[in-house]
Amino acid sequence: MDMRNEAAHIARHDSARAAAAQTASAEFLTFRLGGEEYGIDILRVQEIRSYEEPTRIANAPSFIKGVVNLRGVIVPVVDLRIKLGCEKVEYNGFTVVIVLNVHGRVVGAVVDSVSDVLELAGDLIKPAPEMNTSVNTSFITGIASVGERMLILMDIEALMSGSDMGLMDSNAQALQ
Repeated sequence: MDMRNEAAHIARHDSARAAAAQTASAEFLTFRLGGEEYGIDILRVQEIRSYEEPTRIANAPSFIKGVVNLRGVIVPVVDLRIKLGCEKVEYNGFTVVIVLNVHGRVVGAVVDSVSDVLELAGDLIKPAPEMNTSVNTSFITGIASVGERMLILMDIEALMSGSDMGLMDSNAQALQ
């Protein structure tokens, strides 16, 4: 990515963070990965399914578990634990796949468990802290405190559209 594109990407990301903080209210599906709780825009969620072992694809990155056939649609399945660098755990009865619609494409995301759907007012959402590290946190849109809970709010489209994912074609990314 050249400097101009990188600067434009950073500017878009900063404005998206500011817009997220100013939103009157929004609904988020909350889920757990290890000890952390995350939230994603409910409008991106198509359905929630119990985990079933996907068919592995040769030479796929470790976080792409494979593909499943969802009513005739072949859906890539991404393990968000592995993608986000969390400890690996065994799948159990609480493990689910959140089926998402990302840029018109269906993608599955494996999570430890789904918690609930929360409506959050804009004033509850604080901007994500800036971190000067090599870790990509551009998909984190904010942090919300709900009682004793801390929710990490993420832009699932940005995460799933990353070039390392290989799930979106360049035309879909160009339309952002």
